[in-house]
Amino acid sequence: MTDKNEFDVIIIGGSYAGLSAAMALGRSLRNVLIIDAGNPCNKQTPFSHNFITQDGKPPAVISDIAKDQVLKYPNVQFLKGTAKSAIKNNIGIKVLMDSGKAFHGRKLIMATGITDILPEIDGFAECWGITAIHCPYCHGYEVRQAKTGILANGDSAYETAKLISNWTNDLTIFTNGQSKLTIGQVSELKQKGILIIEKEISSIIHHKGHIDYLVFNDNSIEKIEALYARVPFKQHSNILQELGCEMNEQGFVKVDQFQKTSIPDIYACGDNTTFLRSVAQAVYTGSVAGASANLEMIKEDWI
Repeated sequence: MTDKNEFDVIIIGGSYAGLSAAMALGRSLRNVLIIDAGNPCNKQTPFSHNFITQDGKPPAVISDIAKDQVLKYPNVQFLKGTAKSAIKNNIGIKVLMDSGKAFHGRKLIMATGITDILPEIDGFAECWGITAIHCPYCHGYEVRQAKTGILANGDSAYETAKLISNWTNDLTIFTNGQSKLTIGQVSELKQKGILIIEKEISSIIHHKGHIDYLVFNDNSIEKIEALYARVPFKQHSNILQELGCEMNEQGFVKVDQFQKTSIPDIYACGDNTTFLRSVAQAVYTGSVAGASANLEMIKEDWI
């Protein structure tokens, strides 16, 4: 293309999903721009797991290797910055930066991830991704058989307890207030030796993100080593909603098997599309999005 602001595909989000999409497109001889603000959701997590060949490496190391490999393709560019908005027109998508710059792409891939909404408990944010964790497949092995808590209530607490019981039999549910568990759920949990504490948590005492104990509003304490939490989230970027892309009931972007959104020419991949938050899942969906966007352009140009 003659205009340096014109690209076949613009990818917003330069972590695992975005880089994976860029590699598929770079190898397909497409001109690609990756835009990334440098604020990944797992920036505090010390080690990444359950991704073959990279198990146990820091997340930033994995993404740095990926970025280095992707940018070896001369038709892929990386821009550090924040995409503010996007406008779809009859020839593609115009992306506007907070710097005032604008870029145009035939296709847009949104790999922007999500933002966790953390509970207002002193110390929780500092432990998030370290010993306050969301996924047993990512972190469960490292805290296997540890004294473990679950910060959840109602059906979420019940289902999480069943899941985490595979990794440890020393489990306590902290409902952080009045329990919403049913009588039947409470009976079943007690039969499994899972405790339920309804006190409100005021703070988490920790050492560099490693939990020592929980402090409750009545100043009592409970020693634990790990705390699973199901926290709410929001889309990290509002661009998808502004473009009119459909969301599902959980707040994820609706995509089909090819990572296409409900709006033509716009794809989404990674954590913004699924509750299966892992490096492996992000890499897979990014690769699918990149290949799908390329195939669609081939079909358009063939006519």
